[in-house]
Amino acid sequence: MITAGMGAGGHARISILLGVAGLMSAGRSGLSREPHAELVEHYCLSCHDDDHKKGGLALDAILNAGVGDHPEVWEKVVRKLRARQMPPIGKERPDDATYDAVVAGLEASLDRAAAAHPNPGRTAGIRRLTRTEYQNAIRDLVAVDVDGASLLPADESTFGFDNGTAGTLSPTLLDRYVSAAEKISRAAVGRPTRSPGGETIRVPAEVTQEEHLEGLPIGTRGGALVHYTFPLDGEYEIQVRLMRDRDEHVEGLSEPHDVEILLDKARVQMFTVKPPVREPGVPDVEQPSHEKVDQHVKARLRVAAGPHEVGVTFPKKPSVLLETARQPYQTHFNYYRHPRIQPAVYSVTIVGPFTATGPGETPSRRRIFVSRPAGAGQEEASAKKILSALIRKAYRRPVAEADLAGPMRLYRAARAGSDFDGGIEAALSAVLVSPEFLFRLERDPAGIPPRTPYRISDLELASRLSFFLWSSIPDESLLDAAAAGTLHQPAALERQVRRMLADRRSAALVNNFAAQWLRLRNVDAVTPDMRLFPDFDDNLRQAFRRETELFFESILREDRSALDLLSTNYTFLNERLAKHYGIPNVYGSRFRRVTLDAGAWRGGLLRQGSILTVTSYATRTSPVLRGKFVLDTLLGVPPPPPLPDVPALKDNTVDGRLSVRDRIAEHRRNATCAPCHNLMDPLGLSLERFDAVGRRRAAEGGVSIDVSGSLPDGSTFADVDGLERALLRRPELFVSTLVEKLETYALGRGLDYHDAPATRAIVKDARAQNYRLTSLILGVVKSRPFQMRTSR
Repeated sequence: MITAGMGAGGHARISILLGVAGLMSAGRSGLSREPHAELVEHYCLSCHDDDHKKGGLALDAILNAGVGDHPEVWEKVVRKLRARQMPPIGKERPDDATYDAVVAGLEASLDRAAAAHPNPGRTAGIRRLTRTEYQNAIRDLVAVDVDGASLLPADESTFGFDNGTAGTLSPTLLDRYVSAAEKISRAAVGRPTRSPGGETIRVPAEVTQEEHLEGLPIGTRGGALVHYTFPLDGEYEIQVRLMRDRDEHVEGLSEPHDVEILLDKARVQMFTVKPPVREPGVPDVEQPSHEKVDQHVKARLRVAAGPHEVGVTFPKKPSVLLETARQPYQTHFNYYRHPRIQPAVYSVTIVGPFTATGPGETPSRRRIFVSRPAGAGQEEASAKKILSALIRKAYRRPVAEADLAGPMRLYRAARAGSDFDGGIEAALSAVLVSPEFLFRLERDPAGIPPRTPYRISDLELASRLSFFLWSSIPDESLLDAAAAGTLHQPAALERQVRRMLADRRSAALVNNFAAQWLRLRNVDAVTPDMRLFPDFDDNLRQAFRRETELFFESILREDRSALDLLSTNYTFLNERLAKHYGIPNVYGSRFRRVTLDAGAWRGGLLRQGSILTVTSYATRTSPVLRGKFVLDTLLGVPPPPPLPDVPALKDNTVDGRLSVRDRIAEHRRNATCAPCHNLMDPLGLSLERFDAVGRRRAAEGGVSIDVSGSLPDGSTFADVDGLERALLRRPELFVSTLVEKLETYALGRGLDYHDAPATRAIVKDARAQNYRLTSLILGVVKSRPFQMRTSR
């Protein structure tokens, strides 16, 4: 390690390493300064002393104090040193051995201080359910699937997730909850309405309907598959409307086409739609109207109450590939750019019930009516039993007599003017608007001194666990363990975690946690420029998201290492996505696992269309956004926001003949921008061989793309595979970030300096298990911040 001819920097490193050795030797602590002091004095104080205070950080005043006396400051230093972000690129820097030794020493001191003075942090005492949690809770409480987006407004995100929402409830939002409770209660109980209702489901305009739609019968193409809960046994009318252009002509209708309506995959009725007879010599705009072309495409049928699948589709006609000078587009939805070749479904309208015969035996009624009165004299007792079961699950705790008073009062009032079911419906509405259901409540123990760490109750632990793993309420098994006071026991807690991860409801970790962490929710808002990317449609957009969801789910279900998220030899594809990626021999609408050849350039997260597209602009890639994604989402060291007076890079002020690399070099020429862009840009530039919609390319504008890049530690690499290898050389950085994201999501609050020791312990324990994703999740659940709380 020591070589002849070393300069002052080399002597500084020797001094630091000797300090580490002295610190770790018994009885030597009084003979040498702590190793971080040597590093800070040599590399940091020129910027971070009381005179300069760059970044608002001054280290000289605390340098000789104990690390545990200023944990907030030293945790920031540890994060910067561990990521090799400081000293800045271009300045003199220590070698890796020195970095590692100093970081290890600081972390050991900070962990000892945290053990001596535990601070688990404080989650909010009252948090409103997000609309995702509300939707899932309704599903698990009364077995009714609702669309939370149509009932409630979107939740604001804090710290990257939306489950840290405040405990306030505005009058407008309360009205939405009351309205939702009334709709859900009526649907769950199955009470008849005064007149038939109706709902129209529209197919997004950007959906191409030329090929098979997953879930519909083989041999069909296009259409729509609607999951619909029919409220009562009775007759319903299903009407289909076809896509039209701006002249109100049915698109793609150049010859007769059959349309079929299905219920639960069984054909209900087949129809034929025909184009009106054209009048010779008459302009297109004056040709006969298409208004009545699809008016007859409606069926009236009897349906049993409960959830069903309504399908509308077209029997697929034989087709041949048109011989064209260019590769034909996969997209067919825009009349003027890539018109539909055949008709497509615009909307499905379901109206009813007509001649209703009763509520039927639906999953929701089986869930709610745990007691059925044999006569009027038993109704009060049955109602009490029904509401007790509902309230126990809804409020996530044992039921007290006071909990029943309000709902039972509403039951009696409604029963007096209706029937037994009407009384239960009114009482259920009251439960669904109760603060005990809408809010997650955690209360400090009576008489506890302020700022005192304490272990939360088993019932509070059950709620934390179920909302973490399921984004929903606890089930009976979890509530029973909590009520018995055994849930906090390590063996019992681990059994519950493994049981819950095996349950289908743990899909919430995919479509709620991963969707927010990896920004998959942004995929729906992505609209690449149609002139530059004419082969992009909603089919591809949804395929992007589905690939990443299935990929993350496979890591979870198969108990694989979290490092496989960065690099692996498989992904999930259907024909549409495989064609986009240039991967042969994948056919059909069904997604399936595909083992990849080395030259496929797919597999890990950074090779997937979802990530590459949400980190691009509509017209081009963005190395800045992609680099920021790597720093923030994968390495946990987000750059600070740009200063308010720094203008954005404008494409029209830069020579369009330049490559993206040369264009964004403007950032690094600006001394104000350079410190952040020197970190972000090289990471994003290594992904430049993926275009703005995730296609692989070798050149841009006829010029070969330079994909060299570097990490904040100064290590260099090229292309996505080089970036992946660079990230995997120090796996603890990615794993620590993933653990921090899991903790933020699980706790519903941002992390602070006092949470860092728990994060380090989780990562250290998981190392022996090759960082399996389940070991990280278990580590979060067993951690002090998850099981404890600090009093106000």
